[in-house]
Amino acid sequence: MVKMTFTFDEQTVDTLRRAAAQLKKPQSVVVREAIQDYANRAGRLSEEERQRMLETFDRMLARIPAGSQSKADAEIAEIRSARRTSGRRTRVE
Repeated sequence: MVKMTFTFDEQTVDTLRRAAAQLKKPQSVVVREAIQDYANRAGRLSEEERQRMLETFDRMLARIPAGSQSKADAEIAEIRSARRTSGRRTRVE
C-alpha cells in the first residue's frame, strides 16, 4: 500500500464518514472502492450519450431502403460488372 494525502471539502468528508459508518468499513476502503467503481464506469456512455446514439441509429435505420435481397444482389452484380467495363447501362432507381 502507498500512503497518500488528499484534501476534501467538508461535505465530502461528512459523506465519506457516513458511508464508512453505514458500511462498517474503514474510510480508506470506502475511498478505494469508490475509485474502483468510478474507474469501471469511466469508459461507459452516460444515459444521455446512450440515448443520443440510439436516436441516431433509429434515424439511420429508417433511411435503409426497403427491398428484397435478390434485388440488392442484382444491383451489386451490376455495379461489379460495370466496374469491369465502361460503366452502367441503366440508371439506378
